[in-house]
Amino acid sequence: MYYFGEPEIWLPWAFAALMGLSILIYVILDGFDLGVGLLMPLANDLEKDRLVSSIGPFWDANETWLVLAVGLLLVAFPPAHGVILTSLYLPVFVMLIGLILRGVSFEMRAKAPLKQKPLWNWAFFAGSLMASSSQGFMLGMYIMGLTWTLPHVAFALLTAVFLTVGYSFIGAAWLIWKTEHDLQVRAIGWAKGGIWGLILGIAAVSIATPFVSTRIFDKWFIWPEFAYLSLLPIVSGALVVFLWWKLARLPLTSDRWSWTPFAAATALFALAYVGMAYSFYPYIVPERITIYEAASAPESLFIILIGTLFVLPAILGYSILSYYIFRGKATDLRYD
Repeated sequence: MYYFGEPEIWLPWAFAALMGLSILIYVILDGFDLGVGLLMPLANDLEKDRLVSSIGPFWDANETWLVLAVGLLLVAFPPAHGVILTSLYLPVFVMLIGLILRGVSFEMRAKAPLKQKPLWNWAFFAGSLMASSSQGFMLGMYIMGLTWTLPHVAFALLTAVFLTVGYSFIGAAWLIWKTEHDLQVRAIGWAKGGIWGLILGIAAVSIATPFVSTRIFDKWFIWPEFAYLSLLPIVSGALVVFLWWKLARLPLTSDRWSWTPFAAATALFALAYVGMAYSFYPYIVPERITIYEAASAPESLFIILIGTLFVLPAILGYSILSYYIFRGKATDLRYD
C-alpha cells in the first residue's frame, strides 16, 4: 500500500481516475445506443428493425459501466455519493425510469403482436429521450455546483437539449459505420443535422465552466496552463472541420472510412471530458468536497482496489470480445 507513496494521496486519485474512466466509457458506449433510440421516429418500419439490430448485442452491456461508476462512487467516496445523489434525486429517478422503459420495450417489441409494435417503438424512443435528457440535466447541474437556482436550472435544461442532440449525432455516426445502402445515406443526413447540437453543447459547457468559480477561471487562463489547454479547442475545432468534410463525402466506394465519423465523435466527447475533469479536479463535489476529503479509509480503499482490479478487466474484456464477435454490418433482425 505504501509502495506508491502516501496512500491517503494516491488511492483517492486512483479511484477518481477509475471512476472517471468508467463514466467516459459509459457516455461513449451508451451514448451511441441512446442516440440510436432517439433516431427511431425518423426511420421507417424496416429501418427501425435494422436500428435495433445494430445495437442489440451491446446495449445492455454498455450500461454495466454506469453501474461500475456509481458503485465506485459509493464505496470510495461515500460523502460525495450522498451529496450528489441527494441533489440529483429527481433526474436520477427519471433516468432510471427511462433505462427500464428501454429494456422493457426492447424485449416487448419482439414478442408483442404486430399491431402493438409501433407502441413499443415509441416506448423505446421515450426511454432513450428520458435517459439522455436527464443525463444532460445532471451534467448542467453538476457544472453549476448542484445548487437549484433558476439560472442554474435553465442552464441544466440547455445542456439536457444539447447532450440529447449530441447523443443522436454519435448514434447516427454509429449507424454510418454499421449500416449500408439507403439507411447509411439517411444516417449521414441525420449526422449532418446532429453535429450542430454537439458543437453547441461542447461550446456551452466550455464557456460556462471557467465562470463557475475563480479557482477554475485561474486554472484555465493563467500561463503556461493556458497554452496547454488551448490545444483542446484547437484539436476539437479540427475534428469538427474533419467531420463536416468527411460527412459531405460519404458514402465512399467499398464503404471505405465509414468508421471515421464515429471515431471523431468519440474523440470530441473524450476531449470535452478531459477539459471538464481538469477544471474540477481535485473536487468531486464542485467547490465543496475534494476527492481526498470524501475518500474512504486507505485500508478500505486498498481492499476495494484489489477487487476492482479483477472486476474491471473482466468487464473490459467482455466488452471488447462482444464488439469483436459482432463486428461488421448490422443484419436483418431475427429472434429465432
